[in-house]
Amino acid sequence: METQDKTEEHEINLLELLNVLVKRKMLIIKICSVTIIASVIYSLMLPNIYSATAKVLPPQKENSGGLSVLLGQAGGLAGLAASGFGGGGDIYLGILKSRSVADAIIKRLDLVKVYKQKTLDQTRRSLEQNVKVQAGKDGIISITAEDKDPKRSALLANTFVEELGRITIKLNLSKAGAERLFLEGRIDLVKKDLKAAEDDLKSFAQQNKIVQVDSQTKASIEGIARLKAELANKEIQLSVLRNSQTEQSTEVKALLTGIKRLKAELERLSGTSRDAEGIPSVGSVPGVGLEYSRKMREVKTQEAVFEQLTKQYELAKLSEAKDSSSLQVLDEAVVPVRKSKPARSLIVVLATATAFFASIVLAFALEYLDRMSNDDKNLLRSIKKQALTFK
Repeated sequence: METQDKTEEHEINLLELLNVLVKRKMLIIKICSVTIIASVIYSLMLPNIYSATAKVLPPQKENSGGLSVLLGQAGGLAGLAASGFGGGGDIYLGILKSRSVADAIIKRLDLVKVYKQKTLDQTRRSLEQNVKVQAGKDGIISITAEDKDPKRSALLANTFVEELGRITIKLNLSKAGAERLFLEGRIDLVKKDLKAAEDDLKSFAQQNKIVQVDSQTKASIEGIARLKAELANKEIQLSVLRNSQTEQSTEVKALLTGIKRLKAELERLSGTSRDAEGIPSVGSVPGVGLEYSRKMREVKTQEAVFEQLTKQYELAKLSEAKDSSSLQVLDEAVVPVRKSKPARSLIVVLATATAFFASIVLAFALEYLDRMSNDDKNLLRSIKKQALTFK
């Protein structure tokens, strides 16, 4: 019996709710009707927005072909010179979102007048809202431009691609030119040092009538010369990296570790290290032979350094001569035929659904107010008076 009473009470409650909805049906219908009309008018007043997308593929990290072989032969600095901006799409996203690119596009397309803004900063914000740049997992960068004019949306996306290519070329040429000038200065210094070392060796050999030293000493000299050339190469790499990276960079730390190892090896071969073994160190050659070995070592070192710098200099000139940013345009933006937004039907449906549920809540609220007791109504009036009083 108790269960049956609960069921009947539950059914009565549902019937009461349904009765409220039927009683207030005109309120619900009016609210929904007004909302439908208002949302239709609002959606029709919204301008059509057209979207155009361009896709570009940045250069990959690894170079291919004959240039990679030359880079492997020439050492680390040459690799830095020719790699350009092959470090991934993040660099290109940063360029596309930079203020210099935005200002160039605003000037080219006269967007201050198009967006009807008073200042350049406001125009930049409008441009940022209308152009979205993102990189996919495959590394492809998509540039999507929105505008009321379909032709201008395509023009805007393609202009971003053009500016990206122009700035990339400019930065690549600037980087390669700076490296070429740096290497030119180093080569001039090494030439002078090599000539001085050769003249000094020749003069010393003529004064002391020295023809040659034994093979073991030559082996030590050549080993030291090779290590010094490698050390000079790494120090040059370090000076280049420090122009663009901090001391905490993993590449800088790796070069510092390599330089420390090479210096330790040089100490061992020069006879200043306690654990020297194998080939006799240069320090074990007595008298005139020792001095001759030192001078020959200096000549060999300068020759090795000059050879390395010459290879790197040629690759720097090759990199500077390149007139392409290596960007590949996969898809140019085309003039869209259909609008991308607004979705007018969706606006009307969502607005109507929201109004329907809001009108139901309002109907139950009005019904509750009608059924309130006199005491509750008096209490409600008191609450209203207190709420409107600011004393």
